[in-house]
Amino acid sequence: MGKVYYISKNVGLGMLVLAAIALATIVALSIAYDKERAKNHGKPGEGTDSTSTSTPPTTDFTPKEPWDHYRLPHSLVPVSYNVTLWPRLEPNTDGLYIFTGHSTVIFKCVKGTDLILIHSNKLNLTTFQGHHAKLSRLNGAPAPAIRRSWLEEKTEYLVLQLHSSLAVGASYVLHTEFRGELADDLEGLYRSEYTELGVKKVVATSQMQATYARKTFPCFDEPAMKAVFSVTILHSHGTVALSNGREMDTTDAVIDGVQVKVTTFEPTKRMSTYLLAFIVSDFDSIQSNQNHNLLIRIWARKRAIDDKQGDYALNVTGPILQFYEHYYNASYPLSKSDQVALPDFNAGAMENWGLVTYRETALLYDPVLSSTGNKERVTTVISHELAHMWFGNLVTLQWWNDLWLNEGFASYVEYLGADYAEPTWNMKDQIILYDVHKVFAVDALASSHPLSPREEEVNTPAQISEMFNTISYSKGAAVLRMLSDFLTEPVFVRGLSSYLNTFAFGNTVYTDLWDHLQQAVENTPHMSIPDTVHNIMHRWTLQMGFPVVTVDTKTGTISQKHFLLDPESVVERPSQFNYTWFVPIKWMKSGVEQQQYWLLQRTGLGAAEHNMSGYFRVNYDLDNWDRLLSLLNTNHKALSVINRAQIVDDAFNLARAKIISTTLALRTTQYLSKERDYIPWESALRNLNYYILMFDRTEVYGALQAYLRKQIQPLFEHFKTITDNWTKVPAGHTDQYNQINAIAIACNTGVESCRELITSWYRQWMENPGHNPIHSNLKSTVYCRAVAFGGVDEWEFAWAMFKNATLASEASRLRSAMACTKIPWLLNRYLDYTLDPTKIRKQDATSTIQYIAENVVGMPLAWNFIRARWSYIFQQYGKGSFSFSSLVSGVTKRFSTEFELQELKKFKEDNLHVGFGSATLALEQAIEKTTANIKWLTENKANVLKWFTEST
Repeated sequence: MGKVYYISKNVGLGMLVLAAIALATIVALSIAYDKERAKNHGKPGEGTDSTSTSTPPTTDFTPKEPWDHYRLPHSLVPVSYNVTLWPRLEPNTDGLYIFTGHSTVIFKCVKGTDLILIHSNKLNLTTFQGHHAKLSRLNGAPAPAIRRSWLEEKTEYLVLQLHSSLAVGASYVLHTEFRGELADDLEGLYRSEYTELGVKKVVATSQMQATYARKTFPCFDEPAMKAVFSVTILHSHGTVALSNGREMDTTDAVIDGVQVKVTTFEPTKRMSTYLLAFIVSDFDSIQSNQNHNLLIRIWARKRAIDDKQGDYALNVTGPILQFYEHYYNASYPLSKSDQVALPDFNAGAMENWGLVTYRETALLYDPVLSSTGNKERVTTVISHELAHMWFGNLVTLQWWNDLWLNEGFASYVEYLGADYAEPTWNMKDQIILYDVHKVFAVDALASSHPLSPREEEVNTPAQISEMFNTISYSKGAAVLRMLSDFLTEPVFVRGLSSYLNTFAFGNTVYTDLWDHLQQAVENTPHMSIPDTVHNIMHRWTLQMGFPVVTVDTKTGTISQKHFLLDPESVVERPSQFNYTWFVPIKWMKSGVEQQQYWLLQRTGLGAAEHNMSGYFRVNYDLDNWDRLLSLLNTNHKALSVINRAQIVDDAFNLARAKIISTTLALRTTQYLSKERDYIPWESALRNLNYYILMFDRTEVYGALQAYLRKQIQPLFEHFKTITDNWTKVPAGHTDQYNQINAIAIACNTGVESCRELITSWYRQWMENPGHNPIHSNLKSTVYCRAVAFGGVDEWEFAWAMFKNATLASEASRLRSAMACTKIPWLLNRYLDYTLDPTKIRKQDATSTIQYIAENVVGMPLAWNFIRARWSYIFQQYGKGSFSFSSLVSGVTKRFSTEFELQELKKFKEDNLHVGFGSATLALEQAIEKTTANIKWLTENKANVLKWFTEST
């Protein structure tokens, strides 16, 4: 799945915070549908009517019976499915959108049992002679009769108890017919709506990961239960149907008196249920057959295709696929590659095999109206999803506890694929900012968790959803990057290719990859590592956190220690490795790279400069820190861009952990008035953003603003000069991002010429809405600051432009900008809009609340809002949303007082009966972070105020 934490650089920089986009997901079935189900609620074996959804009554939930367990037993293995679906794009007489269908699964009995468990959730199943399914034997011999059947709602099973046991080695056929709601809940087979040229359009589309295929048809819904799927879709004239396989045939038919088209698709390869996809729409497409005669298509709303918003995606898809074929040394295994932009979509994107789905902002790029950040996002998300076509889809992890390997791998190689498609962008360096530094902040908490939890720790749908987090994606990427680096890329890709070709169309556990990498090491002459790949990597995957490596140039020693932001916090997870790691260290002496060095215990090493490629922080003795600071201030370019960024990031975090002083960390920013490169500036601004969050409600903020204004002024003037007074665009890719930084920080800190520039641009647009004079790169920043500087008129204009926007990325910029107003009643009204899907799409509700919380005026309003409506918000979004946790962490990130801590604890206590779903860990981390913030403020406020005052 695409990173659910994506947010355009422009949006984030405009608000001075790269907040994680929280993606709205779950909506309960409508009341009308529940009433209909309640009418048909019967008891096991009664077969009251054709849509029974009965379940045996239970009081408590102690797993006693097989159907009480969330994991399927190992007695049955699916071989193939034949699935027919008919989604209705018009409401029925009850006002409900529904779908109907039937499915036949052939499965093999591998262990004797008189019980069939197959996943089914929120489906009304037709009964046959009083039972929810028909069972027969594949060879025509009699099958055991069904004794009773029912739906077990808690564990989401259709349960069939048989009169006698299935025969081991025999194959059986299970037939079901079903009906479900085509709801707008963004899961399973669901409904997406949009308006084009004043006409409401409905799309039937799908999202199966992680546990939603069972909402579409009864299936063995676990990743290891791979099978071949033959799909048929019935759909109305004027629409097109898509699925994982290529369309084989479309015919006309009349069914139940309705004229329909019947589209059949080629059988899929052997694959997991979570990768299935079904779409019915009137979308248009553009296509290319240039890539080895592979059919590549981009699908979107007709208006978007007409406006050439799909062209860029089509242009980069072929090269990225070719890159991966070469990188993996394995051909793309399918006959086509469809990519679809959806108006309503939970995640950033989803790697359905052969039919990848995206948010519009992640696939569509307007050559005139989109920004550089939009373009980069399209490239990296496509690169991420196409990486999965092999790693994840062709070879799939056995169970969700190993999700990190799937998502971490795609999050690492997305930079390689994007770099191949756009070689001038210097993409490989950006992993430092967008993955390594990001996850350091989470993994330095005592409440972090290992990359690979035990299989038994991940069972329920909510526990599975909680795995889709920053640790899995970004730490996974950082650790795999380090692994590739210390093995060297040729050895890494040899082992990777061997792994993919050995396990094609099958399932693995992560240690299978270590086996193949170890073989590659052993088959490489003169290759030396200090232990096996398994033993080195277990320390990085089976224990949480990472080390800080301390280099003492006085004594010539080097040592490691578990790095915690709050060193006094209690780590409740014991580690079999005692929180020590095999640390690969690349270092330089007198500007020359030295042989790689491995640290496990404290040992000796001569004076050196560290060259950052590992997943660890570096600390120095004070003399060496002074030398580094002196070098930054006199000749900063003597250090690489990455090292400058790393020194700043390490220093601020070492100070948070009380390893060095806060003033030493602040001194690393003094050279910034001379810095022109993006990555060091971005690193510094992210770290200073913590200070802004902690101090923007205190007397320190004035001095902090004055210091930042002094440091940013030269950068602001630099870009004013090289852009001919803001009339041109900087040539370099990352220079364009740093121009955004310069304007955002200058305006935020009160540079008067910045305010005049922005308000004049926005006023020109308000006077002539048909002509926007603001460059696309700068829109997020300009919109946000203009709304903040302005009043009701500026906000209402942004709202009108938002409602009329035909480009998703433009709508996203405006949606973010409206959260920047300083007028409380506007913010409260905007919060109310988030619960009205006619105003703010459900997919955007929780991220909009987060945007409001980023605003110092909006934070208490957003906090009060989610507390007052927690039960409703949780029911709507909290039970399976991949990024619901971001809502809790986003709204509480400024919390730094004892009163706020008590409010947070009371919120937890008051809502235990409601639950927190996939935000459970985020809530614990919010309490931990708030406690640490209180302590940090108490210890540092006076010193920080003194330092900023004296430095201005």
